[in-house]
Amino acid sequence: MRIERLPISVLRTRYVPGGWDLLALVLVFAFFVYVAQAAHGLAGSLARLQATPISLAPPALVGYAARTALRMLIAMLASLVFTFTYATLAAKSRRAEVILVPLLDFLQSVPILGFSITILFFLQLTPGRVAGAEMAAIFLIFTSQAWNMAFSFYHSLRSIPDELVEVARNFQLSPWMRFWRLDVPFGMPALIWNMMMSMSGGWFFVVAAEAITVGNTTVTLPGVGSYIALAIEQKNLAAIGWAIAAMFVVILIFDQLLFRPLTASADWFRLEQETGLTPSRSWALTMMRRSRFLGMVARAFAAVLRAGMKPRAPVAAAGVRPGGPRGARWSDYAWYALLGVIGLAALWKTTRFVLGEVQPAEIGRVIVLGLLTLLRVAVLIALASLIWVPVGVWVGLRPRVASIVQPIAQFLAAFPANLLFPIVVSGIVLLRLNPDIWLSPLMILGTQWYILFNVIVGASALSPDLRYAGENLGVHGWLWWRRVGLPAVFPFYLTGAITASGGSWNASIVAEVVSWGREKLTAHGLGAYIAEATSAADFQRTVLGIVVLSLFVVTLNRLFWRPLYARAERKFRIS
Repeated sequence: MRIERLPISVLRTRYVPGGWDLLALVLVFAFFVYVAQAAHGLAGSLARLQATPISLAPPALVGYAARTALRMLIAMLASLVFTFTYATLAAKSRRAEVILVPLLDFLQSVPILGFSITILFFLQLTPGRVAGAEMAAIFLIFTSQAWNMAFSFYHSLRSIPDELVEVARNFQLSPWMRFWRLDVPFGMPALIWNMMMSMSGGWFFVVAAEAITVGNTTVTLPGVGSYIALAIEQKNLAAIGWAIAAMFVVILIFDQLLFRPLTASADWFRLEQETGLTPSRSWALTMMRRSRFLGMVARAFAAVLRAGMKPRAPVAAAGVRPGGPRGARWSDYAWYALLGVIGLAALWKTTRFVLGEVQPAEIGRVIVLGLLTLLRVAVLIALASLIWVPVGVWVGLRPRVASIVQPIAQFLAAFPANLLFPIVVSGIVLLRLNPDIWLSPLMILGTQWYILFNVIVGASALSPDLRYAGENLGVHGWLWWRRVGLPAVFPFYLTGAITASGGSWNASIVAEVVSWGREKLTAHGLGAYIAEATSAADFQRTVLGIVVLSLFVVTLNRLFWRPLYARAERKFRIS
C-alpha cells in the first residue's frame, strides 16, 4: 500500500472547472476566523454567560449550531488521537491488552452523566471563566465518541492478514512506517464509518453535554443541546422543529465536507478492488485534490509523517534472552500481580466511599434494577440484529445504495431521544401504557445504527472473487447466508453489537427517565437510578450505580461477547 498514488475515486472523477483554490481558501479562512472568535470567548466570564438566557428564537440557532459543531469537531479530533494511541497499544502489546481492553469495556459502559461529575474538576481549572465549562462539554462529547472508534481500530489491527504482516516484516518497516503504511490504511474504511457513528453519538447526548446539572451546580452553554433542553422544559414544539432542522443542516455540512470525502478516499484503502465498480464521488474531495493551497498543506503534513520513516537496518537473528522463557513468564506474573494489587486497592477505596452513605441492602436492590435493564438491552439488541443485519448486507453489497443510505442513517443515528419525548410521554399518558415496556425503545434509538454501519462495512469488504464463486456454484438463499454472507460480516457485526450493547446501557440514563414540561415518566432500571442520583448530587449512589452497571457490561463482554469475538478472529479472519 503506497500513499503517493491517487485514489481510484479521484482518478476516475469527471472534470470540474477551475477556481477550487479560491473556494478552498475562503472555506479555510472562514473556519479559522470562527475558531479565533470562539477562542477569544474562552477567556470571558462564566457568570456573565450564565446570566444570558438561552433564546428559542430561530435565528439564534445559527450561532448555537456553529458552537455545537465546533465542540463536536474538537472532540472528534481528540477521539482520533486517542484511538490511534490507545487501540494501537492494546493491539500490539499483550501485557497492555490485559488491562486496556477491559478498561475500554468499563469506559464505554459509564453513562455520560457519570462523567458529568468531572465538570467540577474542569471548572476549577479556570475559575470563573468560560474555558472550563467548554472543556467539560467537549470532554462529555468525547466520552460519547472515543470508545466506539477505539474498538473499531483495535478490531482492524487484530484482523490484518498474515500475508500483509509478513510483507511489512520482509521490507523491514519501522513501527512508525508500519503504522502509517499498513495499520492505518487497513483500518481506515471501518474507522471512517465508525467516525460517522461516533459523531452521531455526540449528537445523541448533546443535551446532557451542554445543559449539565450536578446537584446545585448548573452550567448551560449556548448550543443546540441547551436549546433542546429549554424547548422541552417549555413544551415548545415549534422550537423542537427548528432544532431538528438545524441538526439536519449541520449533519449535512459534516457529511459533505468531512465524511463524504473520507468515504470516497476509503475506496483506495480497500483490500480488494473490483473492476467495473462505480467509485464514490465527492465534490469536496475534488476541490481538495485540485487546490494548490490545500496541496501545499497536504505535502507539509506528509513530510511530517515521513520524518524518521527510514527502514530499519537488518537485524541479526535474535538470541535467547537472558533467563529464557522462564524469565519472561516470571515477568508476566509480576505484571499481572501488580495489576491485581492496583485493582484490589481501587475496589477497597470505592467500597469504603460507597458504604459510607449506602446500606448493604440497597446494593441488592441496585443489582435487581441492573437485571431489569439487562433484560431490556438483550431483547432490544436481538430485535435490532434481526432487522439490521439483512439490511446492512444488502446495502453493503451495493455501493451506490450505501452512498445514499449513509447520510440518512447518520441523521437518524444523531436524532436525540429527547426530541421524541413529546410523542412518547403524551402517548404513554394518553393510552395508559406501562413505562417499563414502552420507554425501552428509546434505549436502542441511537445505538442500533452501530450494528447497521458495521455490517455495511463488512459486506462492502466481501471479496468479489468469493461473491462470483458463490454465483457460479449456484449458492443462493439460506445456503448463501450461512456459507458466505453471515461468515463475512460476523466479525464486523460483533464489533457493532458490542458497541451497541454498551451504548444501550449508556442510553438508559435518558430512556428510563423522560420528561415533557411537568410530566415525568420513570421506568424501573439502573439508568433511572443513576440519573436521579446524579441530579441530586448523591455521589455515593451515583458511583454505586456506575460500578454495578459497569460490572454488568464487563461481565457480559467477558462471558458472552469476547468468546464470540475470539471465535470470529480465528474462524472468519481475512486471509
